[in-house]
Amino acid sequence: MKETTPNALTEADILDHVISPHRPGLPPEFARNILDLRFDQTALKRMNDLAEKNRADTLSASERAEMEKYMRVGQFLNLLQAKARVSLHEPSAPL
Repeated sequence: MKETTPNALTEADILDHVISPHRPGLPPEFARNILDLRFDQTALKRMNDLAEKNRADTLSASERAEMEKYMRVGQFLNLLQAKARVSLHEPSAPL
C-alpha cells in the first residue's frame, strides 16, 4: 500500500485500505464471479471516445467528469479483482 498525503488521497487509496487487495479472504465462487466482472461494449466504446477526446484536448467539463467516473469505477474494479486473485491462490483452510 502506498503512502499518500491527505491532499493527494484518492478514492482508490481509501478503498485500498478497506478492501486490502493483498490479503486473501473471499470465498472461491465469489472471487471467480468478481473476476468475471467487465465493462460492457457500450461502456468500452464510450471510454475510448472520451480517451480520444482527452488526447486531443477537446473534452468538455461534463465529459471530463464522466471520464473521471469511469476511471474511479475501473480503479475500484481493479482492487476487487486483485483481492479475488489473491483469494483464489490462498491455501484452503482446514475444516
